[in-house]
Amino acid sequence: MADDYLVRIGKLIRDARQHRGWTQTQLAEALGTSQSAVNRIERGNQNISLEMIARIGEALDSEIVSLGYAGPMHLRVVGGRRLSGSIDVKTSKNACVALLCGSLLNKGRTVLRRVARIEEVYRLLEVLNSIGVRTRWINDGTDLEIVPPATLDLDAMDADAARRTRSIIMFLGPLLHRMDQFRLPYAGGCDLGTRTIEPHMIALRRFGLDITATEGIYHAVVERTAPDRPIVLTERGDTVTENALLAAARNDGVTVIRNASSNYMVQDLCFFLEALGVRVDGIGTTTLTVHGMADIDVDVDYSPSEDPVEAMSLLAAAVVTESELTIRRVPVEFLEIELAVLEEMGLDHDRTAEYAADNGRTRLIDLTVRPSKLEAPIDKIHPMPFPGLNIDNVPFFAAIAAVAQGKTLIHDWVYDNRAIYLTDLNRLGGRLQLLDPHRVLVEGPTRWRAAEMMCPPALRPAVVVLLAMMAAEGTSVLRNVYVINRGYEDLAERLNSVGAQIEIFRDI
Repeated sequence: MADDYLVRIGKLIRDARQHRGWTQTQLAEALGTSQSAVNRIERGNQNISLEMIARIGEALDSEIVSLGYAGPMHLRVVGGRRLSGSIDVKTSKNACVALLCGSLLNKGRTVLRRVARIEEVYRLLEVLNSIGVRTRWINDGTDLEIVPPATLDLDAMDADAARRTRSIIMFLGPLLHRMDQFRLPYAGGCDLGTRTIEPHMIALRRFGLDITATEGIYHAVVERTAPDRPIVLTERGDTVTENALLAAARNDGVTVIRNASSNYMVQDLCFFLEALGVRVDGIGTTTLTVHGMADIDVDVDYSPSEDPVEAMSLLAAAVVTESELTIRRVPVEFLEIELAVLEEMGLDHDRTAEYAADNGRTRLIDLTVRPSKLEAPIDKIHPMPFPGLNIDNVPFFAAIAAVAQGKTLIHDWVYDNRAIYLTDLNRLGGRLQLLDPHRVLVEGPTRWRAAEMMCPPALRPAVVVLLAMMAAEGTSVLRNVYVINRGYEDLAERLNSVGAQIEIFRDI
């Protein structure tokens, strides 16, 4: 068997094992072999028989283990089913990727609790591992341990993994304190139109970072300096604010960041920085004052909070399928505007008293949604920076508006072309009119119908299409759902646990 096939098979086995949440030792025990043998298999350094491949596939209950390249994953959805019971919200995808980048600030051991096991996280782990950072899943695959090397080997970076995640841009803030010069591949991720990194550069130049871009690579040169006045962000973006925070954390002095995002992932990063010993004043406001430390070397244990966008996804699933569903561990402070809009539309729901997330700071509730007769809102649906309606929650209102009586105008002004993907709902019986690249008029109620279609290349519209398929009588097929796996952990299986009927399959 050719060496490249062994490497490919090894990667497929590793990915399947990680998705299952197993360690190499656990897989070895299931196979009756040693951990070192599993390690050699995953690295492509050991011949492997077809019988062993079959045994591994059976042990991991996964079709991912196969000869050659793994084909794209698809979903077969039997719709028209009501959901029931309760479902927990997972930890925040956007917070987890920021904390992974933030772990580069720390020379000590970082443990992150209940990390989202999603493709975006796996890609970042591949990048971190390739530059010498040791990571391993602990506590039955629930938590993640991160131990950095004394010196990062950026020349060995896995460029393919880096290009598949936009989060790689958040390496800039931590790395400018560790390296005098370095290179990063262009950031990738969702297809959301042109998104410039210039706001990042405006903030990071104040710390002495200079970047030129050639042939798909950012070339960075650092002449470290401390900002002599407040940094004013030209865009109140989440990743821009996070990059500025990561740079300020190891600036030995006080950095003031104005026009900062106060969104959920930014707050989680601030709480994590405080666990590292960095004082951050103004958390939850648009002015952050960071009291940085030149050196951070601590063992830290941190629990990121739950994902408000996933909570909104599950809420929308209940609304679109006309179901009664309890969604537990909802970070309500980041959904208050959405819930207020839905109340005006006629949503029938109950909520528990608030309680604290595992980070001790974020406010959670349990939310029960019941079948409701919704009316289109009088005002348009449009996002605003926190505490406004979350930018990533706007697409879910397209599906919700489609089951409401009347016409709803949705204005997705942030992204160049995300609104265009919402018109994919027309393939499923929706009546959406694209007014321009940012505005969609949705008319309801909708009689959903089954269809077979390709997954939109943007995360949230892709999930919106899946929810509509769950509401449509008959069998639908959603092809190539990698983009959903980038942002959601085991979404199909978890929806099945509350009554959906979604089958994962691959082409043979």
